[in-house]
This record gives sequence, C-alpha cells and structure tokens, in this order.
Amino acid sequence: MRPLMPADLDMAVRVLLAVPEARRPALARRLIAEAREADDHRRRTGWMHPRHGGGTLLQAAELHPKSPLPEHCDRAYRDMLEHLIAACTDLLVD
Repeated sequence: MRPLMPADLDMAVRVLLAVPEARRPALARRLIAEAREADDHRRRTGWMHPRHGGGTLLQAAELHPKSPLPEHCDRAYRDMLEHLIAACTDLLVD
C-alpha cells in the first residue's frame, strides 16, 4: 500500500461510517487489503488494478458507499481512525 495521506484517511472514514458498527473492523481490514493488493499489482505490472486503483487507500475506498465526512474530528471520526489503525497494524509490515 502506498503511504497514507490525510485524504486517504478521510475517504476511508466516510466508508466506515456508512456501514453498521459491527461491520467496521472487517471493512477497515478489507480496505487496507484492497489498497495493498492494488499497489502490488501496480508495482508488478505498471498498471492500476482494475478494481482497486493504484495502491492508495483513497482509491480503494472510492468505490464503496460513503457517508458525509463529519464537520470536525468528532468521536465517530476518531473511532473510525482506530479501526483503520488496527487494520494497518494487523495487515501491514514496515
């Protein structure tokens, strides 16, 4: 997966907010896995992955349903970031 930027996190938070709470941890892991798969594909072939984009979390998240982004970093936003951090910890190796 390509390096995380603020826009990646914002888009992924929007995706997580669009699903019921019980589905969020699995979806966070799925988004990270899709971005990682796309980045591996891009490096191997030189082309963007046909479903998940070029390897950014933002591109992987773009095709999922989304909720609006909260106006500020509220509790819900912070909770979604926790899911994403846990997914990164579970799935990514430095």
